[in-house]
Amino acid sequence: MAATSDSKGFKQFLENRILLGRPLTTELTAILLVYFVQGILGLARLAVSFFLKDDLGLSPTEVAALTGIASLPWTIKPLFGFLSDGLPIWGYRRRPYLILSGLMGTTAWLVLATCTNTAWLATAMILLSSVSVAMSDVIVDSLVVERARQESQGEAGTIQSLCWGASAIGGILTAYVGGLLLEQTSTRMVFAVTATFPLIVSIVAWLIAEDASSEKSSFKAIWSQVKQLKTAFSQRVIWMPALFLFLWQATPSADSAFFFFTTNDLGFKPEFLGRVQLITSFSALIGISIFQRFLKTVPFRVIFAWTTVLASVGGMTTLLLVTHANRSLGLEDHWFSLGDSAILTIMGQIAFMPVLVLSARLCPPGVEATLFALLMSIVNLAGLVSRELGAVLTHWLQVTETDFTNLWLLVLITNLTTLLPLPLLFLLPDDSVSGTSAAAAEANAEDTEAPEPALSSS
Repeated sequence: MAATSDSKGFKQFLENRILLGRPLTTELTAILLVYFVQGILGLARLAVSFFLKDDLGLSPTEVAALTGIASLPWTIKPLFGFLSDGLPIWGYRRRPYLILSGLMGTTAWLVLATCTNTAWLATAMILLSSVSVAMSDVIVDSLVVERARQESQGEAGTIQSLCWGASAIGGILTAYVGGLLLEQTSTRMVFAVTATFPLIVSIVAWLIAEDASSEKSSFKAIWSQVKQLKTAFSQRVIWMPALFLFLWQATPSADSAFFFFTTNDLGFKPEFLGRVQLITSFSALIGISIFQRFLKTVPFRVIFAWTTVLASVGGMTTLLLVTHANRSLGLEDHWFSLGDSAILTIMGQIAFMPVLVLSARLCPPGVEATLFALLMSIVNLAGLVSRELGAVLTHWLQVTETDFTNLWLLVLITNLTTLLPLPLLFLLPDDSVSGTSAAAAEANAEDTEAPEPALSSS
Protein backbone atom coordinates (compact mmCIF):
# COMPACT_ATOMS: atom_id res chain seq x y z
CA MET A 1 0.00 0.00 0.00
CA ALA A 2 2.82 2.38 0.83
CA ALA A 3 4.46 1.74 -2.53
CA THR A 4 1.19 2.37 -4.34
CA SER A 5 0.71 5.60 -2.41
CA ASP A 6 4.23 6.76 -3.24
CA SER A 7 3.66 5.95 -6.92
CA LYS A 8 0.43 7.94 -7.02
CA GLY A 9 2.12 10.80 -5.19
CA PHE A 10 4.97 10.83 -7.71
CA LYS A 11 2.53 10.86 -10.63
CA GLN A 12 0.54 13.67 -9.02
CA PHE A 13 3.75 15.63 -8.46
CA LEU A 14 4.66 15.29 -12.13
CA GLU A 15 1.21 16.26 -13.35
CA ASN A 16 1.35 19.43 -11.25
CA ARG A 17 4.46 20.47 -13.21
CA ILE A 18 3.66 22.54 -16.30
CA LEU A 19 5.90 22.80 -19.37
CA LEU A 20 4.85 25.23 -22.11
CA GLY A 21 1.27 24.96 -20.87
CA ARG A 22 1.18 21.13 -20.73
CA PRO A 23 1.09 18.97 -17.56
CA LEU A 24 4.24 16.88 -17.09
CA THR A 25 2.64 13.41 -16.91
CA THR A 26 4.56 10.22 -16.17
CA GLU A 27 4.41 9.18 -19.82
CA LEU A 28 5.50 12.59 -21.08
CA THR A 29 8.42 12.40 -18.64
CA ALA A 30 9.46 9.05 -20.11
CA ILE A 31 9.18 10.39 -23.66
CA LEU A 32 11.24 13.46 -22.83
CA LEU A 33 13.90 11.30 -21.15
CA VAL A 34 14.30 9.23 -24.33
CA TYR A 35 14.78 12.41 -26.36
CA PHE A 36 17.12 13.66 -23.64
CA VAL A 37 19.27 10.52 -23.99
CA GLN A 38 19.38 11.02 -27.76
CA GLY A 39 20.90 14.41 -27.08
CA ILE A 40 23.34 13.05 -24.49
CA LEU A 41 24.67 10.49 -27.01
CA GLY A 42 26.28 13.45 -28.75
CA LEU A 43 28.99 12.92 -26.14
CA ALA A 44 30.64 10.46 -28.54
CA ARG A 45 30.17 12.45 -31.77
CA LEU A 46 33.63 13.98 -31.75
CA ALA A 47 35.19 10.76 -30.50
CA VAL A 48 33.78 8.86 -33.48
CA SER A 49 35.17 11.44 -35.91
CA PHE A 50 38.64 11.38 -34.35
CA PHE A 51 38.55 7.56 -34.04
CA LEU A 52 37.91 7.18 -37.78
CA LYS A 53 40.41 9.90 -38.69
CA ASP A 54 43.31 9.18 -36.32
CA ASP A 55 42.93 5.67 -34.86
CA LEU A 56 41.87 4.01 -38.12
CA GLY A 57 43.63 6.47 -40.46
CA LEU A 58 40.74 7.01 -42.90
CA SER A 59 40.69 9.79 -45.52
CA PRO A 60 38.00 12.53 -45.84
CA THR A 61 36.36 10.64 -48.72
CA GLU A 62 36.32 7.38 -46.74
CA VAL A 63 34.92 9.06 -43.62
CA ALA A 64 32.17 10.74 -45.67
CA ALA A 65 31.25 7.43 -47.31
CA LEU A 66 31.34 5.50 -44.03
CA THR A 67 29.19 8.01 -42.14
CA GLY A 68 26.70 7.82 -44.98
CA ILE A 69 26.55 4.04 -44.62
CA ALA A 70 26.22 4.36 -40.84
CA SER A 71 23.08 6.43 -41.32
CA LEU A 72 21.29 3.57 -43.12
CA PRO A 73 19.16 2.60 -40.07
CA TRP A 74 17.58 6.04 -40.20
CA THR A 75 16.45 5.36 -43.77
CA ILE A 76 14.65 2.14 -42.79
CA LYS A 77 12.78 3.60 -39.84
CA PRO A 78 9.48 2.42 -41.35
CA LEU A 79 10.64 -1.14 -40.66
CA PHE A 80 10.95 -0.39 -36.95
CA GLY A 81 7.57 1.36 -37.00
CA PHE A 82 6.05 -1.59 -38.85
CA LEU A 83 7.41 -4.02 -36.26
CA SER A 84 6.13 -1.86 -33.41
CA ASP A 85 2.67 -1.34 -34.90
CA GLY A 86 2.12 -4.85 -36.27
CA LEU A 87 4.20 -7.23 -34.14
CA PRO A 88 3.56 -6.67 -30.42
CA ILE A 89 5.87 -8.48 -28.01
CA TRP A 90 3.96 -10.16 -25.17
CA GLY A 91 1.03 -7.95 -26.10
CA TYR A 92 2.95 -4.65 -25.97
CA ARG A 93 3.74 -2.52 -29.03
CA ARG A 94 6.08 0.08 -27.51
CA ARG A 95 7.74 -0.91 -24.25
CA PRO A 96 9.68 -4.06 -25.32
CA TYR A 97 11.14 -2.29 -28.34
CA LEU A 98 12.42 0.54 -26.15
CA ILE A 99 14.08 -1.98 -23.82
CA LEU A 100 15.68 -3.80 -26.76
CA SER A 101 16.96 -0.57 -28.31
CA GLY A 102 18.71 0.42 -25.10
CA LEU A 103 20.46 -2.94 -24.81
CA MET A 104 21.66 -2.78 -28.43
CA GLY A 105 23.08 0.71 -27.92
CA THR A 106 25.05 -0.30 -24.85
CA THR A 107 26.45 -3.36 -26.66
CA ALA A 108 27.59 -1.30 -29.66
CA TRP A 109 29.43 1.31 -27.59
CA LEU A 110 31.10 -1.33 -25.41
CA VAL A 111 32.47 -3.13 -28.49
CA LEU A 112 33.75 0.17 -29.88
CA ALA A 113 35.41 0.83 -26.52
CA THR A 114 37.19 -2.52 -26.30
CA CYS A 115 37.94 -4.53 -29.43
CA THR A 116 37.26 -2.48 -32.56
CA ASN A 117 40.41 -2.22 -34.69
CA THR A 118 39.15 -2.29 -38.28
CA ALA A 119 37.01 -0.01 -40.40
CA TRP A 120 34.57 -2.85 -41.08
CA LEU A 121 33.94 -3.60 -37.40
CA ALA A 122 33.71 0.11 -36.63
CA THR A 123 31.12 0.51 -39.37
CA ALA A 124 29.13 -2.46 -38.02
CA MET A 125 29.11 -1.12 -34.45
CA ILE A 126 28.25 2.43 -35.52
CA LEU A 127 25.43 0.87 -37.56
CA LEU A 128 24.21 -1.02 -34.48
CA SER A 129 24.28 2.13 -32.36
CA SER A 130 22.30 3.89 -35.10
CA VAL A 131 19.76 1.05 -35.09
CA SER A 132 19.41 1.52 -31.35
CA VAL A 133 18.71 5.25 -31.55
CA ALA A 134 16.53 4.95 -34.65
CA MET A 135 14.35 2.30 -33.04
CA SER A 136 13.84 4.25 -29.82
CA ASP A 137 13.19 7.36 -31.88
CA VAL A 138 10.44 5.61 -33.85
CA ILE A 139 8.74 4.41 -30.68
CA VAL A 140 8.65 7.78 -28.92
CA ASP A 141 7.70 9.49 -32.19
CA SER A 142 4.71 7.19 -32.45
CA LEU A 143 3.64 8.09 -28.91
CA VAL A 144 3.92 11.78 -29.75
CA VAL A 145 2.11 11.36 -33.07
CA GLU A 146 -0.82 9.55 -31.44
CA ARG A 147 -1.45 12.70 -29.43
CA ALA A 148 -0.44 15.38 -31.91
CA ARG A 149 -2.74 13.99 -34.60
CA GLN A 150 -5.82 14.97 -32.56
CA GLU A 151 -4.63 18.43 -31.58
CA SER A 152 -4.34 21.80 -33.25
CA GLN A 153 -1.20 22.77 -35.13
CA GLY A 154 -0.15 25.05 -32.28
CA GLU A 155 -0.55 22.31 -29.65
CA ALA A 156 1.23 19.79 -31.90
CA GLY A 157 4.03 22.30 -32.31
CA THR A 158 4.26 22.61 -28.52
CA ILE A 159 4.72 18.85 -28.11
CA GLN A 160 7.43 18.78 -30.78
CA SER A 161 9.11 21.78 -29.17
CA LEU A 162 9.20 19.98 -25.80
CA CYS A 163 10.64 16.82 -27.32
CA TRP A 164 13.31 18.51 -29.38
CA GLY A 165 14.02 20.88 -26.54
CA ALA A 166 14.77 17.87 -24.30
CA SER A 167 17.14 16.53 -26.95
CA ALA A 168 18.83 19.92 -27.23
CA ILE A 169 19.30 20.12 -23.46
CA GLY A 170 20.90 16.67 -23.47
CA GLY A 171 23.22 17.86 -26.21
CA ILE A 172 24.08 21.01 -24.25
CA LEU A 173 25.05 19.03 -21.15
CA THR A 174 27.49 16.79 -23.04
CA ALA A 175 28.69 18.94 -25.96
CA TYR A 176 31.66 20.57 -24.26
CA VAL A 177 32.25 17.62 -21.94
CA GLY A 178 32.66 15.34 -24.97
CA GLY A 179 35.53 17.41 -26.35
CA LEU A 180 37.14 17.92 -22.95
CA LEU A 181 36.92 14.23 -22.04
CA LEU A 182 38.38 13.27 -25.42
CA GLU A 183 41.34 15.62 -24.97
CA GLN A 184 42.02 14.35 -21.44
CA THR A 185 41.50 10.60 -22.04
CA SER A 186 40.95 8.65 -25.28
CA THR A 187 38.29 7.81 -27.85
CA ARG A 188 37.74 4.38 -26.28
CA MET A 189 37.17 5.88 -22.84
CA VAL A 190 34.53 8.21 -24.30
CA PHE A 191 32.86 5.20 -25.92
CA ALA A 192 32.84 3.36 -22.58
CA VAL A 193 31.16 6.28 -20.81
CA THR A 194 28.64 6.62 -23.64
CA ALA A 195 27.69 2.95 -23.26
CA THR A 196 25.92 3.71 -19.97
CA PHE A 197 23.33 6.08 -21.42
CA PRO A 198 21.27 3.76 -23.67
CA LEU A 199 20.40 1.77 -20.53
CA ILE A 200 18.35 4.78 -19.39
CA VAL A 201 16.04 4.16 -22.35
CA SER A 202 15.53 0.55 -21.24
CA ILE A 203 14.69 1.72 -17.72
CA VAL A 204 12.25 4.52 -18.58
CA ALA A 205 10.40 2.16 -20.92
CA TRP A 206 8.58 0.94 -17.81
CA LEU A 207 7.09 4.41 -17.33
CA ILE A 208 5.18 4.18 -20.62
CA ALA A 209 1.47 3.85 -19.93
CA GLU A 210 0.57 0.90 -22.15
CA ASP A 211 -2.03 -1.80 -21.72
CA ALA A 212 -1.33 -5.27 -23.08
CA SER A 213 -3.30 -5.93 -26.24
CA SER A 214 -5.21 -9.18 -26.64
CA GLU A 215 -4.75 -9.00 -30.40
CA LYS A 216 -2.20 -11.42 -31.80
CA SER A 217 0.03 -10.55 -34.69
CA SER A 218 -0.95 -12.29 -37.90
CA PHE A 219 -0.18 -12.08 -41.59
CA LYS A 220 -3.67 -10.71 -42.19
CA ALA A 221 -3.20 -7.93 -39.64
CA ILE A 222 0.26 -7.09 -41.00
CA TRP A 223 -1.03 -6.99 -44.57
CA SER A 224 -3.85 -4.72 -43.43
CA GLN A 225 -1.29 -2.28 -42.06
CA VAL A 226 0.66 -2.43 -45.31
CA LYS A 227 -2.53 -1.54 -47.20
CA GLN A 228 -3.24 1.32 -44.78
CA LEU A 229 0.25 2.66 -45.26
CA LYS A 230 0.02 2.38 -49.04
CA THR A 231 -3.35 4.14 -49.08
CA ALA A 232 -2.14 6.89 -46.80
CA PHE A 233 1.04 7.58 -48.74
CA SER A 234 -0.76 7.53 -52.10
CA GLN A 235 -2.44 10.83 -51.22
CA ARG A 236 -0.99 13.75 -53.18
CA VAL A 237 -1.09 15.93 -50.10
CA ILE A 238 1.36 13.52 -48.43
CA TRP A 239 3.74 12.43 -51.20
CA MET A 240 4.16 15.91 -52.69
CA PRO A 241 5.56 17.45 -49.47
CA ALA A 242 7.63 14.26 -48.99
CA LEU A 243 9.18 14.73 -52.43
CA PHE A 244 10.10 18.31 -51.60
CA LEU A 245 11.65 17.30 -48.27
CA PHE A 246 13.80 14.69 -50.02
CA LEU A 247 15.08 17.13 -52.65
CA TRP A 248 15.56 19.81 -49.98
CA GLN A 249 17.83 17.56 -47.92
CA ALA A 250 19.63 15.63 -50.69
CA THR A 251 22.03 18.36 -51.82
CA PRO A 252 25.72 17.45 -51.27
CA SER A 253 27.49 18.12 -47.98
CA ALA A 254 31.07 19.18 -47.25
CA ASP A 255 30.98 18.26 -43.54
CA SER A 256 33.62 15.50 -43.55
CA ALA A 257 36.14 17.51 -45.58
CA PHE A 258 35.52 20.54 -43.38
CA PHE A 259 36.18 18.49 -40.23
CA PHE A 260 39.58 17.43 -41.60
CA PHE A 261 40.30 21.08 -42.49
CA THR A 262 39.50 22.37 -39.00
CA THR A 263 41.63 19.73 -37.27
CA ASN A 264 44.56 19.27 -39.69
CA ASP A 265 44.87 22.79 -41.14
CA LEU A 266 43.44 25.12 -38.50
CA GLY A 267 44.63 22.90 -35.65
CA PHE A 268 41.38 22.93 -33.67
CA LYS A 269 41.65 20.64 -30.65
CA PRO A 270 38.89 18.35 -29.28
CA GLU A 271 38.30 20.70 -26.34
CA PHE A 272 37.57 23.64 -28.65
CA LEU A 273 35.42 21.51 -30.95
CA GLY A 274 33.49 20.62 -27.81
CA ARG A 275 32.89 24.34 -27.31
CA VAL A 276 31.58 24.54 -30.87
CA GLN A 277 29.18 21.68 -30.14
CA LEU A 278 28.07 23.46 -26.97
CA ILE A 279 27.35 26.64 -28.90
CA THR A 280 25.45 24.76 -31.61
CA SER A 281 23.39 22.93 -28.96
CA PHE A 282 22.40 26.26 -27.39
CA SER A 283 21.71 27.60 -30.86
CA ALA A 284 19.42 24.67 -31.60
CA LEU A 285 17.49 25.45 -28.42
CA ILE A 286 17.23 29.09 -29.50
CA GLY A 287 15.93 27.97 -32.90
CA ILE A 288 13.30 25.79 -31.22
CA SER A 289 12.27 28.71 -28.99
CA ILE A 290 11.96 31.08 -31.94
CA PHE A 291 9.80 28.56 -33.79
CA GLN A 292 7.61 27.92 -30.72
CA ARG A 293 7.04 31.61 -30.00
CA PHE A 294 6.81 33.20 -33.43
CA LEU A 295 6.65 30.69 -36.28
CA LYS A 296 4.61 27.62 -35.35
CA THR A 297 1.57 28.85 -37.34
CA VAL A 298 3.47 30.41 -40.25
CA PRO A 299 2.85 28.70 -43.64
CA PHE A 300 5.50 26.12 -44.46
CA ARG A 301 6.43 27.70 -47.79
CA VAL A 302 7.43 30.95 -46.11
CA ILE A 303 9.64 29.24 -43.51
CA PHE A 304 11.36 26.96 -46.02
CA ALA A 305 11.94 29.75 -48.54
CA TRP A 306 13.50 32.22 -46.13
CA THR A 307 15.55 29.74 -44.09
CA THR A 308 16.92 28.09 -47.25
CA VAL A 309 18.02 31.40 -48.75
CA LEU A 310 19.46 32.70 -45.47
CA ALA A 311 21.27 29.42 -44.77
CA SER A 312 22.81 29.43 -48.26
CA VAL A 313 23.94 33.03 -47.93
CA GLY A 314 25.20 32.44 -44.40
CA GLY A 315 27.03 29.31 -45.50
CA MET A 316 29.06 31.40 -47.92
CA THR A 317 30.81 32.97 -44.93
CA THR A 318 32.60 29.62 -44.52
CA LEU A 319 34.57 30.61 -47.64
CA LEU A 320 36.26 33.26 -45.53
CA LEU A 321 37.50 30.57 -43.17
CA VAL A 322 38.69 28.01 -45.73
CA THR A 323 40.57 30.68 -47.71
CA HIS A 324 41.90 32.29 -44.48
CA ALA A 325 40.39 35.61 -45.64
CA ASN A 326 38.94 36.07 -42.15
CA ARG A 327 42.46 36.68 -40.84
CA SER A 328 42.89 39.60 -43.25
CA LEU A 329 39.70 41.04 -41.79
CA GLY A 330 41.05 40.69 -38.26
CA LEU A 331 38.70 37.80 -37.40
CA GLU A 332 40.49 35.04 -35.49
CA ASP A 333 39.75 31.48 -36.69
CA HIS A 334 38.26 30.22 -33.41
CA TRP A 335 35.86 33.13 -32.85
CA PHE A 336 34.81 33.21 -36.48
CA SER A 337 34.02 29.49 -36.41
CA LEU A 338 31.91 29.82 -33.24
CA GLY A 339 29.78 32.65 -34.61
CA ASP A 340 29.28 31.01 -37.99
CA SER A 341 28.20 27.70 -36.44
CA ALA A 342 25.70 29.39 -34.12
CA ILE A 343 23.89 31.34 -36.84
CA LEU A 344 23.64 28.43 -39.27
CA THR A 345 22.38 26.09 -36.53
CA ILE A 346 19.58 28.47 -35.51
CA MET A 347 18.34 28.77 -39.10
CA GLY A 348 18.63 25.03 -39.67
CA GLN A 349 16.62 24.17 -36.55
CA ILE A 350 13.89 26.67 -37.45
CA ALA A 351 13.64 25.07 -40.89
CA PHE A 352 13.46 21.54 -39.47
CA MET A 353 10.71 22.09 -36.88
CA PRO A 354 7.88 22.48 -39.42
CA VAL A 355 9.05 19.22 -41.02
CA LEU A 356 8.23 17.43 -37.77
CA VAL A 357 4.90 19.19 -37.26
CA LEU A 358 3.73 18.55 -40.82
CA SER A 359 4.79 14.90 -40.70
CA ALA A 360 3.08 14.29 -37.37
CA ARG A 361 -0.18 15.85 -38.52
CA LEU A 362 -0.35 13.64 -41.63
CA CYS A 363 -0.46 10.29 -39.79
CA PRO A 364 -3.74 8.32 -39.64
CA PRO A 365 -4.66 6.05 -36.69
CA GLY A 366 -3.30 2.52 -36.64
CA VAL A 367 -0.07 3.14 -38.55
CA GLU A 368 1.23 6.18 -36.68
CA ALA A 369 4.72 4.84 -36.07
CA THR A 370 5.08 3.41 -39.56
CA LEU A 371 3.90 6.40 -41.58
CA PHE A 372 5.70 8.99 -39.47
CA ALA A 373 8.85 6.86 -39.65
CA LEU A 374 8.43 6.61 -43.43
CA LEU A 375 8.23 10.38 -43.75
CA MET A 376 11.25 10.84 -41.50
CA SER A 377 13.19 8.12 -43.29
CA ILE A 378 12.71 10.01 -46.55
CA VAL A 379 14.45 12.96 -44.93
CA ASN A 380 17.16 10.65 -43.56
CA LEU A 381 17.62 8.93 -46.92
CA ALA A 382 18.14 12.36 -48.40
CA GLY A 383 20.79 12.97 -45.74
CA LEU A 384 22.55 9.75 -46.77
CA VAL A 385 22.44 10.85 -50.42
CA SER A 386 23.80 14.23 -49.32
CA ARG A 387 26.79 12.66 -47.58
CA GLU A 388 27.54 10.25 -50.43
CA LEU A 389 27.31 13.05 -53.00
CA GLY A 390 29.64 15.02 -50.75
CA ALA A 391 32.07 12.09 -50.74
CA VAL A 392 31.99 11.96 -54.55
CA LEU A 393 32.59 15.71 -54.82
CA THR A 394 35.38 15.53 -52.24
CA HIS A 395 37.11 12.80 -54.24
CA TRP A 396 36.50 14.58 -57.57
CA LEU A 397 37.96 17.85 -56.27
CA GLN A 398 40.90 15.93 -54.76
CA VAL A 399 40.40 17.26 -51.24
CA THR A 400 42.45 15.02 -48.94
CA GLU A 401 43.57 15.00 -45.30
CA THR A 402 46.47 17.31 -46.21
CA ASP A 403 45.44 19.07 -49.45
CA PHE A 404 42.64 21.62 -49.05
CA THR A 405 43.38 23.65 -52.18
CA ASN A 406 39.93 23.01 -53.68
CA LEU A 407 37.98 23.04 -50.43
CA TRP A 408 36.68 26.53 -51.21
CA LEU A 409 35.15 25.19 -54.42
CA LEU A 410 33.56 22.28 -52.55
CA VAL A 411 32.02 24.72 -50.04
CA LEU A 412 30.79 26.99 -52.85
CA ILE A 413 29.14 24.13 -54.77
CA THR A 414 27.46 22.64 -51.70
CA ASN A 415 26.04 26.02 -50.69
CA LEU A 416 24.73 26.92 -54.13
CA THR A 417 23.03 23.54 -54.57
CA THR A 418 20.89 24.14 -51.47
CA LEU A 419 18.96 26.71 -53.53
CA LEU A 420 17.95 24.18 -56.21
CA PRO A 421 14.73 22.97 -54.48
CA LEU A 422 13.27 26.49 -54.14
CA PRO A 423 11.32 26.39 -57.47
CA LEU A 424 9.53 23.31 -56.07
CA LEU A 425 8.00 25.08 -53.06
CA PHE A 426 4.61 24.63 -54.72
CA LEU A 427 4.78 20.98 -53.58
CA LEU A 428 4.20 22.16 -50.01
CA PRO A 429 0.78 23.13 -48.62
CA ASP A 430 0.25 26.87 -48.98
CA ASP A 431 -1.44 27.09 -45.61
CA SER A 432 0.03 24.86 -42.92
CA VAL A 433 -3.17 24.62 -40.86
CA SER A 434 -5.63 23.71 -43.59
CA GLY A 435 -3.02 21.64 -45.43
CA THR A 436 -2.20 19.37 -42.50
CA SER A 437 -5.84 19.07 -41.45
CA ALA A 438 -6.81 18.06 -44.98
CA ALA A 439 -3.99 15.55 -45.11
CA ALA A 440 -5.08 13.89 -41.89
CA ALA A 441 -8.65 13.61 -43.15
CA GLU A 442 -7.65 12.29 -46.56
CA ALA A 443 -5.24 9.73 -45.17
CA ASN A 444 -8.16 8.22 -43.23
CA ALA A 445 -10.40 8.04 -46.31
CA GLU A 446 -9.14 4.67 -47.53
CA ASP A 447 -11.93 4.01 -50.00
CA THR A 448 -12.18 7.44 -51.61
CA GLU A 449 -10.01 9.26 -54.08
CA ALA A 450 -8.04 12.12 -52.58
CA PRO A 451 -9.14 15.62 -53.54
CA GLU A 452 -6.63 18.05 -54.95
CA PRO A 453 -4.39 19.55 -52.27
CA ALA A 454 -4.95 23.17 -51.36
CA LEU A 455 -2.07 24.80 -53.15
CA SER A 456 -1.86 28.35 -54.32
CA SER A 457 -0.80 29.37 -57.78
CA SER A 458 2.18 31.29 -56.52
